[in-house]
Amino acid sequence: MNKTILMGRLTRDPEIRTAAGESGTVIARFTLAVNRRFRRDGEASADFINCVAFGKTAEFIEKYINKGRQICVSGRIQTGSYTNRDGQKIYTTEVVVEEVDFADSRRSDDTADTPADAKKARELGAEGIGLCRTEHMFFEADRIAAFREMICSDTVEEREAALAKIEPMQQGDFEALYEALEGNPVTIRFLDPPLHEFVPTEEADIEALAKAQGKSVETIKNIIASLHEFNPMMGHRGCRLAVTYPEIAKMQTEAVIKAAINVKAKHPDWTIVPEIMIPLVGEDKELKFVKNIVVKTADEIIAAAGSDLKYEVGTMIEIPRAALTADDIAKDADFFCFGTNDLTQMTFGFSRDDAGKFLNAYYDTKIFENDPFAKLDQVGVGKLMKMAIQLGKPVNPKLHIGICGEHGGDPTSVEFCHEIGLDYVSCSPFRVPIARLAAAQAAIKEAQK
Repeated sequence: MNKTILMGRLTRDPEIRTAAGESGTVIARFTLAVNRRFRRDGEASADFINCVAFGKTAEFIEKYINKGRQICVSGRIQTGSYTNRDGQKIYTTEVVVEEVDFADSRRSDDTADTPADAKKARELGAEGIGLCRTEHMFFEADRIAAFREMICSDTVEEREAALAKIEPMQQGDFEALYEALEGNPVTIRFLDPPLHEFVPTEEADIEALAKAQGKSVETIKNIIASLHEFNPMMGHRGCRLAVTYPEIAKMQTEAVIKAAINVKAKHPDWTIVPEIMIPLVGEDKELKFVKNIVVKTADEIIAAAGSDLKYEVGTMIEIPRAALTADDIAKDADFFCFGTNDLTQMTFGFSRDDAGKFLNAYYDTKIFENDPFAKLDQVGVGKLMKMAIQLGKPVNPKLHIGICGEHGGDPTSVEFCHEIGLDYVSCSPFRVPIARLAAAQAAIKEAQK
């Protein structure tokens, strides 16, 4: 078997060219700096590995990947040779890239959001899905229009009518996801991003939405403008959306529970227990409010179906206040999952989308040894995590706890998570082998103490 998985940073922008001939295949070449786990003379060292990609993969790299980006690639090692101008035979070794994924803080693909992602994760050794981000399902062409209708609706009834168009599609997504996982755990996070991310920006799309809503173009533009926030990542998102629009949480619960019942009926030997995760909770009353919607909706569906389906409702710990009040939140949560991307940025007061502009100065001056969004800050963020566990576990001994975020695929962060007693780590499909190896090494290290 010839299979290679690498994680590293590009040393320069990819070289892009188009093959001669009718095919016109796009070819991307780049060098990946892959850190070694040991230091040489006290300094970190790296291997510089030549990579090449073709076709659609190369087109993706051309569009989205540039110097300094941290990525995960999977492919195969290829050797070759050629004769140079001096008549010398030169031997080459490179990785032919078949799949590529982001691995830095600008995109936190620490999850599997589609059945295809889930299948890939299973192939690479994943034992479940720690985070399915449902908002990614709303961007599909056959449902974004309905979701935009929901956003621009004036009444609860109008919002419910728009969401009713989406619910069967979302249910189908979840059924496919459960099928792909074959009874292994799936944690589904309810809608998290602010609504402005879903509204149209092109004039033609705005006009189409106005026509569908029976509103003027000016009215739609005013609605879009009203969604603007100065700091949207700390604004109207996460559980705050469900508090404002309970019908969203109701629709998503219906889709999750109906999907689970259907798949369980097809596969009675599978253990399917939906794990519904409420994001961005900072106050127990928020969790209680949304959980009540989930429980009422789920129990009605389960009773009507005559099913014995079990489910869990938990939350992400991604706001420092949630960690500080974890004993209150644990009373109403079946599980915790540390969303360390947001927890890191809120603890440091750094925007993970902008910090890259100045963090190099912090590395140069030795203020930071590494990117806190790539390697978990065990002193500060880690202290909040330990505090949440110490507060939450005595209140709810059955509480199971994991992590999803950039750090779930970082070996030193995985070891720390093992040390503080987490039950699992979640990461992108391509980082699963790295995470599994790190978890195994941490367990061996603990056993040797």
